[in-house]
Amino acid sequence: MGMDLKRSWSVKLSDGHCMPMLGFGTYATKGVPKSKVREATKVAIDVGYRHIDAAYFYENEEEVGEAMHAKMADGTVRREDLFYTTKVWGTFLQPELVRQCLDGSLKKLRLDYVDLVLIHIPVPLQPGEDLLPMDTSGKIILDTVDLCQTWEALESCKDAGLTRSIGVSNFNRKQLEMILSKPGLKYKPVCNQVECHPFLNQQKLLDYCKSRDIILVAYSALGSQRIPNYIPENSPHLLEEPVLTAIAKKHGRSPGQVALRYQLQRGVVVLAKSFTEKRIKENFQIFNFELTPEDMKALESLNKNFRYFSMEFGIGHPNYPFADEY
Repeated sequence: MGMDLKRSWSVKLSDGHCMPMLGFGTYATKGVPKSKVREATKVAIDVGYRHIDAAYFYENEEEVGEAMHAKMADGTVRREDLFYTTKVWGTFLQPELVRQCLDGSLKKLRLDYVDLVLIHIPVPLQPGEDLLPMDTSGKIILDTVDLCQTWEALESCKDAGLTRSIGVSNFNRKQLEMILSKPGLKYKPVCNQVECHPFLNQQKLLDYCKSRDIILVAYSALGSQRIPNYIPENSPHLLEEPVLTAIAKKHGRSPGQVALRYQLQRGVVVLAKSFTEKRIKENFQIFNFELTPEDMKALESLNKNFRYFSMEFGIGHPNYPFADEY
């Protein structure tokens, strides 16, 4: 894997494009005003973030786009300096709907192309206006789709110049295998974006992805906020973990910086999400210190295969990704 971390801190994808190894996450929970996302994205670009991770599902691409345009207009960055990721949501996994979702994102962003499009989740939801379609009892309505056909629709988006690269998110090994061994495969997924942090270090999936030249991208790398309905109240707080806090203290760093640096040193592209200026700056300061092999080992020992996001609505569906070991 051609990774010259020291010089540029970016990684070369299997299709030849480069992805910065630290990305700014833009998912905001309900209740966070959209204007806050716009301002935070501007701060992130000012601080030095060049990789922005977003999604149709987040319903704030207009604001993220406004921030990018503002920073291009004032000369901070050019379009080609930014690496922008969006994702095709579960209600658009039918092959004929994939482009519609991407076109929707591009329109909100006022951009001609994005750098990367991912299949957001492998579990298809009933198509329609609602991002989370529910039946009368409040249960999310699932759908069936052949993910290989979804992938082919994504390949067409790349051929049409709407995106530079294509990849997946929340896929397990079997689902990656299915795409890689698809007859007539035109483009391999360049990455698989999954939940990854010291409590769920995804070592087996990481090893598999490395063997197939697929980059692992880590979301929830700092643990996760307690999101009502999504994340159990009693979830462990990663950034208060004693081993992690001790390593942070030793280096004169924050626990968050250590959790992010841990991923960089494993060759994992890591996303950091924060909407406070101090934290956005702090999360970017991870290139000028190094964890020792002992630190890395100690952090590895924290793994307990704990998931903050278990995608419960998909349990029992044939495409549910987390029933397998990895």
